[in-house]
Amino acid sequence: MSNAKVQPVLDHIDADFDNSLERLFALLRIKSISADPAFADDCKAAADHLAKDIATLGFKAEVRPTAGHPAIVAKLNGSTDGRPHVLFYGHYDVQPVDPLNLWHRPPFEPVVTDHADGRKIIVARGAEDDKGQLMTFVEACRAWKKVTGSLPVDVTILIEGEEEVGSKNFVPFIEAIKDELKADFALVCDTGMWDPDTPAITTSLRGLMYDEVTIKAANRDLHSGVFGGGARNPIRVLTNILGGLFDDNGRITIPGFYDGVKDLPPDVLAQWKNLNLTPESFLKPIGLSIPAGEKDRLLIEQVSSRPTCDINGIIGGYTGEGSKTVIPAEASAKISFRLVEGQDPQKIKKAFRDYVTARLPGDCTAVFTEHSSGAAIALDWNMKPLAAAKRALTEEWGKEALLVGSGASIPIVADFKRTLGLDSLLIGFGLDDDNIHSPNEKYDLKSYHKGIRSWARILGALAETK
Repeated sequence: MSNAKVQPVLDHIDADFDNSLERLFALLRIKSISADPAFADDCKAAADHLAKDIATLGFKAEVRPTAGHPAIVAKLNGSTDGRPHVLFYGHYDVQPVDPLNLWHRPPFEPVVTDHADGRKIIVARGAEDDKGQLMTFVEACRAWKKVTGSLPVDVTILIEGEEEVGSKNFVPFIEAIKDELKADFALVCDTGMWDPDTPAITTSLRGLMYDEVTIKAANRDLHSGVFGGGARNPIRVLTNILGGLFDDNGRITIPGFYDGVKDLPPDVLAQWKNLNLTPESFLKPIGLSIPAGEKDRLLIEQVSSRPTCDINGIIGGYTGEGSKTVIPAEASAKISFRLVEGQDPQKIKKAFRDYVTARLPGDCTAVFTEHSSGAAIALDWNMKPLAAAKRALTEEWGKEALLVGSGASIPIVADFKRTLGLDSLLIGFGLDDDNIHSPNEKYDLKSYHKGIRSWARILGALAETK
């Protein structure tokens, strides 16, 4: 779409920005904490507030019940010209505010203030995660409607109220109404920028396989003075097995673990290399200096596009005050694997369990407890919507938008793919220092303003992808 068509929309966004900010503040004042039942009415109030606001844009907006907090389904579509249909996702629920004493001001009294480095920031619980992010899209739709009377693409908006507590009731909800959610692709605004001036599109998310193993030996805890040297010690067995999970180069030794894992395309790898993510910039702030992943891989690959294994917890024997000379009857560990495209979580689970079982000495057994799992997500680098969004972001920010991988997992993206068959464009304007889930959560005023402008450009660009 030409700049001449988009420019009046951008001009309106600039002229109306103070009102856009106040509309965000009205949402931020609602204490929609999903984890605490005491705030159930506030969660309903947030859903009602958003639905009412979105309805003023011409959407058919409904607050729908789920087994937990309500969801919002809003539609503005029905065109007959074959234009793209997008499904936008966000969430109105927020994290608890504890510890309250660490906040510099009341968390549900939003304010624009100065960051230590001079940036203007919005401070409130939910400012970035995810109220500020989702409102960038709503405000972009508002501007298009105000200036042109319509949107350039068909849009369904889907907003949930339980993202911060795992979306356990939301997934059955979308499965039940999947016929209402048909679209060409999804838009998710729950990610971030590379830095305050460089936009980014997240093109891959690592999957997850989380397992727990308990090694059992004797039928009770034993006195180490009587049985030491003669009886198997489950802690020793467990740590020997876990210690063998990695070779000297940082590669995971489980047979078949890397089957199906692909290298990045050369042009993407070159782009990532130019980003120059260094131990100095990435690890020094957390008190470290040496990358711990595969030695022949860039640091950015280690944390974004390569599979990993981490021991998240280990326990066995006596852990109380003082000493107790005991050989424990069992020891356990919790292990998570971050997976990439080409890896099947169920195959990795089996491979890990086979690895453990094959290394058990006599007199020992292993008991496994399954936890969460989910496949990795990766976009087709050549998909037209991705190219259109990248071009729009680059035009808005004046710097080439980066295509980056995320080492984290966003389960709803996998659910959209599995349940609705939709790929998701993950475009957000958060920054690493936004303190999400922590006291003094903030959202850069620039992120909010240019986020609205970015979505306005993206909507125009997506109109030309069919």
